[in-house]
Amino acid sequence: MPSAPDPACRKACPPDAPFPHGPFLVEGDGSLHPRAAPSLRFVWRGRRCEARLAEGRMRLTATAGAIPYTAESPGHRAGTLAALGALPADLPVGWRLSLLPDHRLRLEAEEQLPAPTTATALVGRMVGFALALDPYLDRLESAGAADAPSGDMPGMVKT
Repeated sequence: MPSAPDPACRKACPPDAPFPHGPFLVEGDGSLHPRAAPSLRFVWRGRRCEARLAEGRMRLTATAGAIPYTAESPGHRAGTLAALGALPADLPVGWRLSLLPDHRLRLEAEEQLPAPTTATALVGRMVGFALALDPYLDRLESAGAADAPSGDMPGMVKT
């Protein structure tokens, strides 16, 4: 006679695959299949970052700072504008630096995801992007870029 399932296993054992987990379907081998176009938000060095998934690609963005206002810091504004002009030539292939209408600076990269992708691959790409940001954030900071406007990020919980 088969024994009843262990009650502890009901909590620890995953349900039959594929099963939904947030915006993903998770296969038994751990591979992820987005059910929509999910985005994962995180903060790196106090800057808002986002990884948006669509059609087998990951678009990574970071708010790198802001152009200071002339009335608040005229010297820093000139330095930041000079860095804004020089930085794109030094960015990795496929990266872009954008100036947004509200004077924020955004660094962006896009790359193909492995198929099938896993949570480990997603997190690895996000960490790689964050680490690769450092020298460009340092350059913008030393040129006088202001901190980007702050505020809570949708989907982020402060603990």
